[in-house]
Amino acid sequence: MNSMIQPQDAEVTVVNTHLNFPKVHLIEPKASGYIHVAAEIDPIRPFGLGARSSRKREALALAKSLARRLERKAGAIRATVFVGRLLPPGSHHPQGVHKPASDLVILIETADMAAAKALQGNSIYAELIEGLKARSTYLHVVRAANGRRIGSVDFSRDGVFLFNYFHGEQPRKLIPIWEYTAGWFEDRTGLDNSELLVPEPGQGSEYGLINHCRWDHWHDILPDLALRPTFKSYVLDNFAANGVSPMPILYSLA
Repeated sequence: MNSMIQPQDAEVTVVNTHLNFPKVHLIEPKASGYIHVAAEIDPIRPFGLGARSSRKREALALAKSLARRLERKAGAIRATVFVGRLLPPGSHHPQGVHKPASDLVILIETADMAAAKALQGNSIYAELIEGLKARSTYLHVVRAANGRRIGSVDFSRDGVFLFNYFHGEQPRKLIPIWEYTAGWFEDRTGLDNSELLVPEPGQGSEYGLINHCRWDHWHDILPDLALRPTFKSYVLDNFAANGVSPMPILYSLA
């Protein structure tokens, strides 16, 4: 197992211990390598309402076309394009860290980390990055491994997809506190999938973890985030007690 996804030895601070949610159920992480490409072009409007700019239309067409070519010709297992739909409750933006506002994301999966690194040398990938740089105000690109997994994310049909960008004052606490709070999502929202992306060291990533998962419908997740008091007391308060800032964005398939 890659050292960057070994079990963490950090002691986390747990608050509101009277709340007792089941421990998250994890399965073996994938051996896959990932490249997460996140572009900020247009503001994220609730549920995608409003017209898209010409830059966004061009970037979206480019991303979808090149994603198919990455799958056919560059060795990607899959390259999936997402569009931002909503900034949900629960975000905390720490000072000095870029606040993610990516309205266009491409998640590329390869056989392993070596294949992901090799793909970044492919001319199709270079065309994608240059095309997005020319049309976006901010581009965040990171190569990552699957550090933890509740279950595989289903990309075959649309739904509500989460990318949650985590920053930690003490990065070694990120995985343990994610594990502690993830049981709430299983229990309260019926979550049965999640692939935790752990950026490979040395890339200057703004975020220590990126959690990726999916629900079938908006009503599977939004009422829980907005109306369940334990979302704050069990999830957000424990993040805060450990210096962890979650910055979630909800997406749909492009």
